[in-house]
Amino acid sequence: MSGISKMPNNEQFMPYLALAGNIGVGKTTMTTLLAERLNWTPWYEPVINNPYLDDFYADMHRWSFHLQIYFLSKRFEAQRKILSNPKPSIQDRTIYEDVFIFAKTLHRKGFMTDREFENYSSLFSCMIDYLRPPDAIIYLRAPVEVVYQRIQKRGRESEKSISIDYLDELHQAYEEWSKTAHLISTFIPIDTVGYEDDKLPKLCEFIIQQLKTSTQLSLLDT
Repeated sequence: MSGISKMPNNEQFMPYLALAGNIGVGKTTMTTLLAERLNWTPWYEPVINNPYLDDFYADMHRWSFHLQIYFLSKRFEAQRKILSNPKPSIQDRTIYEDVFIFAKTLHRKGFMTDREFENYSSLFSCMIDYLRPPDAIIYLRAPVEVVYQRIQKRGRESEKSISIDYLDELHQAYEEWSKTAHLISTFIPIDTVGYEDDKLPKLCEFIIQQLKTSTQLSLLDT
């Protein structure tokens, strides 16, 4: 399960970026800021209208597989639409995180059975052949205590039961994935500590500068 698309590269597509990172790290906010700053199309994670999320946080054993299949299908649908979008795009969370972070962590913690994880991983491997990876993945990082505080501050009802231990498990999975994610795409880790609230526009500009020096995306020359 390499996670590397075998899709032919002889077609011309508009460039797109993706933001990766733990729950509460600030991906959605930064997706909005970058999209507005660059005049790109934002693609958001399906959280608000997710039919499984509340059930999942109430009973992870019962709903982990269902939730992950839902996210996988929606992420695949979004990424296919990105390929035909007439403007450059920026995506809030990647399909790679679904398998290498969330499903892997849920399986490791016993919330997904071996059979469920094997079926899920097999489906992902089939889907990935039809996808073009992002031109760059921006990995937003923050200590677990910081993302936990941010989650509590934003106050989503479905997230009230998220434990700091679960966030730490996800953080460790992200750090492990970050060692090999460059095989998928240009991978840019960004520390977000110190960039709170009114400093977020400054973080946005810093990310753009990092993209200019790390990629060949000419549309960033704005």
